[in-house]
Amino acid sequence: MAINDNFLRDLQERTDIEQLVGSYLDLKRRGKTLVGLCPFHNEKTPSFTVYPESNSFYCFGCGAGGDAITFIRRIENLDYIEAVKFVAQAAGMKMPEDGFDDTLSKKRGRILSANREAARFFHKTLYSEAGKEGLSYFAKRMLSKETIIHFGLGFAPDSWDSLRNHLKSLGFSDMELYEANLIKRSEKNGAVHWYDNFRKRVMFPIIDLRGNVVGFSGRVLDDSKPKYVNTADTLVYKKGNGIFAMNFAKNANDGKFILVEGQMDVITLHQAGFTNAIACLGTAFTQEQANLISRYADEVYICYDSDGAGQSATKKALAVLGSTGLRVRIVRLEGGKDADEIIKLYGKERFRALLEGAANKIEYDIIRERAKYNLSTDDGMMNFLNAAADILAAVGNIERDIYAARLANETGVSKEAILAKAVQRSAAVRKKAVERKRAQETRMLTDIKDKNNPEKEKNLRAARAEEIIIASLARNPDFYKKFKSDLTPDLFITAFNKRILTVLLQKLESENGVELSFFAAYFNPEEMDSITRIFRLGEEISNTPEEIGDCIETLKKEKSTVGIKASELSDEEFAKLFRKNKNTGW
Repeated sequence: MAINDNFLRDLQERTDIEQLVGSYLDLKRRGKTLVGLCPFHNEKTPSFTVYPESNSFYCFGCGAGGDAITFIRRIENLDYIEAVKFVAQAAGMKMPEDGFDDTLSKKRGRILSANREAARFFHKTLYSEAGKEGLSYFAKRMLSKETIIHFGLGFAPDSWDSLRNHLKSLGFSDMELYEANLIKRSEKNGAVHWYDNFRKRVMFPIIDLRGNVVGFSGRVLDDSKPKYVNTADTLVYKKGNGIFAMNFAKNANDGKFILVEGQMDVITLHQAGFTNAIACLGTAFTQEQANLISRYADEVYICYDSDGAGQSATKKALAVLGSTGLRVRIVRLEGGKDADEIIKLYGKERFRALLEGAANKIEYDIIRERAKYNLSTDDGMMNFLNAAADILAAVGNIERDIYAARLANETGVSKEAILAKAVQRSAAVRKKAVERKRAQETRMLTDIKDKNNPEKEKNLRAARAEEIIIASLARNPDFYKKFKSDLTPDLFITAFNKRILTVLLQKLESENGVELSFFAAYFNPEEMDSITRIFRLGEEISNTPEEIGDCIETLKKEKSTVGIKASELSDEEFAKLFRKNKNTGW
């Protein structure tokens, strides 16, 4: 059972979404709304819009949307009940004594408990006969006992069921351990077999900012594959949000983080005194990780490996960090392939010198472009300066002037000529950005593809009619009585919109009104993106009973022609679906 609607309505009325969202990102007022750079995707032009009158948000860049609860769910990686508690606490409200189901929260608690006990098991095993290989590995990596204890490092024995048997003896069920991704399952001849996920690996526990063990990363002791086995996404852990050692580094960073590639780099740096080192978990650096970093620092030193893969990762990280407002510097690891090797070969003072000589993003981009061309030739020099002008076109006047002067001294080309080219390119860049944003906003509201409603593209006319009905009823609940006999979930064709209508009809029947926050209990944050977009359509349609009637008739007709693709519609038919019409909408 979801939290009762009356509490949610009171919570919405007492929640200042501008203040709540504004504590995570910078917002600027634009009429009745506020805009800022989206915390859920990389962008340079603000597309993230906050609507104080409805306590909601929507990003025209990536489609993220929802209410205050959904925002907290996404940015803090919480489940629904935990997010409601978070928002309620911020609003000075107490959770109701009854009227909500905390089953999911209890399940999360069990997973966290299982992870904590698993971490203790791995650490104890490291100092046993079964873990001597792991202890030898850490000794070769020159880690002290104090460092091993500090990070809670451990070893998963070469066994199929040691961890499972231990945790089951503590009262955990196979399903709980499976949901924690501590064990896996296979089926053979109708029988289910359970086995440990981590075997014969040194273990790195992943600890969140609250001190909870949320997952593990296990590394082999040789060159076998896969090199790492990591906890998959669970109720308590998403690899795209995880940052290794953030729980330690956030309290010792002096406004700066050193971003490295792997856990061993982090641990070696911490042991050497660089306790602000962190590593992002997962296959790629994400916007969620960048946003978390920006909450605890003003400056980031990217210190990725010096090989090709590391340089490619640096370029991608720069693109993601560019939307956070953080100052970024890039460390060139001269003399070693990674931070761990630099420390071991040359000592911490050498690494400190590399930090002090780190390039900022502008310098780094210019260095990369310079390496592409032969500056001893006229063509090479011209191509390099054109590329450099593009870099300077995207920065402020002061930075542009400084680097134009440096380039003039280096190349012999006048500073004025370099500035003129950069200014020329700057106008083109701004114009393109404005055009791209305008097209993007239009596309987000009219896109025929919907990640949550895959049936939409093949049932475009029906899906559009369904969305208008939902948007109109949400905006005008009093229309419901007129169409009550016609409006049933069976009327709808696409399954996702049918789910939305089912919840909507429940709320309309209760006569408690319709609020976006009422839906957050029934749909995950990604699904709330689409629901928020549909609700925003209420501003683009006629909002009349006649329009709903037309949509109902359209759906009845579409039942016999299900499967017509957008590509099969004429240009006029397609345009009509998305034409803003304040008369009938059809």
